Amino acid sequence: MRRYFYNLLEQSHSSALARLLNILLMLLIIGNVFAVILASDRAIYLELQTLFDHFELLSIAIFTMEYLLRAWVCVEDPRYQSAVMGRLKYLSSPMAIVDLVAVLPFYLGVIFNIDARILRVLRLFRIFKLSRHFSAMSVLLTVIRTELPTLVSAIFIMLVLVVLASAGMFLVERDVQPQTFGTIPRAMWWATITLTTVGYGDVIPVTAAGKVLGIFITILGVGMAALPAGIIASGFNREVQKRKDAYRSIVRNALKDGRLDRTEHRELKNYSTDMGIDHEEALHLLAEESTARSMNIPASPDLPVECPYCGKAFSKVA
Repeated sequence: MRRYFYNLLEQSHSSALARLLNILLMLLIIGNVFAVILASDRAIYLELQTLFDHFELLSIAIFTMEYLLRAWVCVEDPRYQSAVMGRLKYLSSPMAIVDLVAVLPFYLGVIFNIDARILRVLRLFRIFKLSRHFSAMSVLLTVIRTELPTLVSAIFIMLVLVVLASAGMFLVERDVQPQTFGTIPRAMWWATITLTTVGYGDVIPVTAAGKVLGIFITILGVGMAALPAGIIASGFNREVQKRKDAYRSIVRNALKDGRLDRTEHRELKNYSTDMGIDHEEALHLLAEESTARSMNIPASPDLPVECPYCGKAFSKVA
């Protein structure tokens, strides 16, 4: 029974029912996001309050059941096999935390007297549940988790520059524009907007020294603001290549007997979906490995024949 529910929830490609459930959950998440957006208009909310409330109760019931079921079946995953420690490890994983945040505002509102408007805004966090259903999002989340120390360093440097730029503008502009540059905290708005190269234009330096400093800060900001984007972009490319290499290793292992049966084709398709590799790219990698094998081209040493993202071992191991 537990394995059956695990396949339904965690292996969306395992059956037609699992695919249908996956689609229905995605539609429910999208519906919740639209409901929160529409409910922010008081006139619409008052007119459709009963509908909004019933939809919220239905969503909470489904999301709560989903959260509990995932916590129950997670031990079927090789990464969380221990009944206690495995579940604790799963519950502390990013996706489990997202699932918890999706239902937490409702129960906080029931237990504590919290402004309903705040709770409605917090429900927008349910949109992050979509990352479970889109493999491309899982790639991005993996990149952010991997590159987090580097990203934190880049953000720290940006914060230091904001403070220094604010202090500089405070020194040269405070007497001329005390309302906008009279203190360092006031100058931080201009420094942040300038360093991120947004430049709203609502606050500008008017002294010669302020303009020169502004030019220097703007040029500096062009390079510094691009750092986080560059870190994520390079990390994204590395992660995609890493997944392709892992998939190539699985394909190579499947081809060791010189042929692929229907079950192996289905498993390869499932692996490509889990790894976020599109169908055309997966076929291209399969064709490359098939051609290399037929021409007896030496392959690079095999990687571990196990999916590094779902933890499953491929069925055909030599």
